[in-house]
Amino acid sequence: MSEKKSKSTNIKHERRGAAMKGDILRSTILSERIIPNMDVKYRKQFPIPEEHRALGLFTADCDDVCYIGMDEATKGTNIEVVHATALYAGAANASFKFSGEFFGAFSAPNPEDIVSAFNIIHQVVDNDAYFISCNDDDSVAYIAHTISRSGTYWPQISTVKPNEALVYLIAPPNEAMYGMDAALKAAEVDIAAFWAPPTYTNCGGGILKGEQSACRAAGEAFGKAVQQIADAPLKLLPGIETM
Repeated sequence: MSEKKSKSTNIKHERRGAAMKGDILRSTILSERIIPNMDVKYRKQFPIPEEHRALGLFTADCDDVCYIGMDEATKGTNIEVVHATALYAGAANASFKFSGEFFGAFSAPNPEDIVSAFNIIHQVVDNDAYFISCNDDDSVAYIAHTISRSGTYWPQISTVKPNEALVYLIAPPNEAMYGMDAALKAAEVDIAAFWAPPTYTNCGGGILKGEQSACRAAGEAFGKAVQQIADAPLKLLPGIETM
């Protein structure tokens, strides 16, 4: 298994050997800044807690790993995620050099908390969360990331509760919808969020919640289902193919 940059061939990424099925596709933070003390009128544009005066801003070439990183940062620092969004059509169609496919903002009482949060986000984006390639040219990929304990971000966008286990699942449109059904059948999990295609980045998926072991089993089933479509995209059922 080799490692490369980015979740798909939509954007350029570093190759460290021949492409192969099962490659780990990592992402990159493209720009980041800290506002130590926000302007009073500026802070009203975001849902910022009254006691927070500092703001962290960043972009990246993948949205999914950044959501995971921001939630992880809420568990270890005193931050609040105030804005997190994918950018239209993904990194391949970014309008500017450092736009990528994600913009995020989080607030804190002081700049030191922002720095600590960025350290955690970098750890997740650089090392812990990634897509898996399903074919030799990395043109089909998915993420199935199990989280043992939710922070405060996932409850903002799903029915996950703080400290609850979950699995975050994203893949291309057909693969994602086929995979979500397989994941739900594989383990005792519930739907916490469901994203039918298209998302801003033309994918699909969702968040499932339950016991950590069940979430992991659901994630494995999701990955296998995505791989089945990558291996045989026009097969309706075993032994039956389209004309």
